[in-house]
Amino acid sequence: MLNNNCTGKLLGLEGVIVKSIERKYGKCLIEIEMELKTQICPRCNNLTKKVHDYRLQAVKDAPIQWEHTVLLLRKRRYSCGFCNKRFVEDISFLPKYHRSTTRLFSGILNQCTKTKPLKEIALETGLSQTTISRIFDKVNYGKAAITEVLSFDEFRGNAGGEKFQFILTDPKNRKVLDILPDRRQETLYKYFSSFSNRKDVKYVVIDMSRAYRDVAKLCFPNATIVIDKFHVIRQVLWAFDRVRKEEQKKFTDERRVYFKRSRTLFMKKPETLTESQTDQLNAMLAISERLRIAYAIVSEFRKFMKSNNSEQARKALGRFMMMQNYSLPEFDSVFRMISNWDKYILNAFDVPYTNGYTEGINNKIKVLKRISYGVRNFDRFRNRILHLMSA
Repeated sequence: MLNNNCTGKLLGLEGVIVKSIERKYGKCLIEIEMELKTQICPRCNNLTKKVHDYRLQAVKDAPIQWEHTVLLLRKRRYSCGFCNKRFVEDISFLPKYHRSTTRLFSGILNQCTKTKPLKEIALETGLSQTTISRIFDKVNYGKAAITEVLSFDEFRGNAGGEKFQFILTDPKNRKVLDILPDRRQETLYKYFSSFSNRKDVKYVVIDMSRAYRDVAKLCFPNATIVIDKFHVIRQVLWAFDRVRKEEQKKFTDERRVYFKRSRTLFMKKPETLTESQTDQLNAMLAISERLRIAYAIVSEFRKFMKSNNSEQARKALGRFMMMQNYSLPEFDSVFRMISNWDKYILNAFDVPYTNGYTEGINNKIKVLKRISYGVRNFDRFRNRILHLMSA
């Protein structure tokens, strides 16, 4: 009896008597039965301890030592001495009409908080992928409340017949609020209009999307729109790289390879360069006038990005915009973009919020999508993302 108690505790099942344990067919088979207890009749509420008969039921349980586990439950049916009602004993770890334990369901949902495909979870638990999907589909995340700081972005999800899905996050509290089926303006208008506290939103962080800007202006009248700095920096560095590529085409093969391998050297901040790297950089800039001008533009832009507040940034931006007099075609789109969005870019210097958290979530979604070979069902995809980020 002592051994049975220890084994029962090891299994983590309450009120269970372990009859035998054997390994067969690549599974761990554990024969168990519940302790004999007085039961309450579900019809007349009288007490009874009279056993009518036994039935053997195979119940799937959480894996033990990486083996699929099956509980061979010797289930009792009781008989009421007052109303003659026959009923099955109450089993805490087995829901009615189920053939899997509650802790197996709980373990499956816990595994879904990791970047694993449902097929892998099915192999680990000994269930079919269809069953895993059916269990997870019971998870339903409703619409979350919007907060005072919001971040808009999109990612390529290819779910529900749409190429892009919209993600809404709270960068202040680092939380994913919702996933929408598409990024269309009418979808966003309808969604945000359903919230009664829209006027409480203070900041909306976006990339340079006119659609997002228009939605933020209309739906959140009291919010300050902030352009994420990363998207601005990226445009400037891309423009510089276009100049570098065009210039290296003019060189001999030996010099072109040298420049190609030195791309990271151009992108590094000057204060992080060693003395030898600085000499190497100056030597390369001396070869091409256009490359030297492009690097000077990037250097002026870096001074602008070091501003401590919007007032300093405004002055530094003025000096940067004067660099367009050098007339490098690769930078025309950059100067035009900053001129169109300068008001919202300057707002970024007064607040600590960016799209960094949102971009990190997008990378996790890419991993989930890749290992799952895509998720076509949008509702399942949405719930999986929210469940993954809730861990």
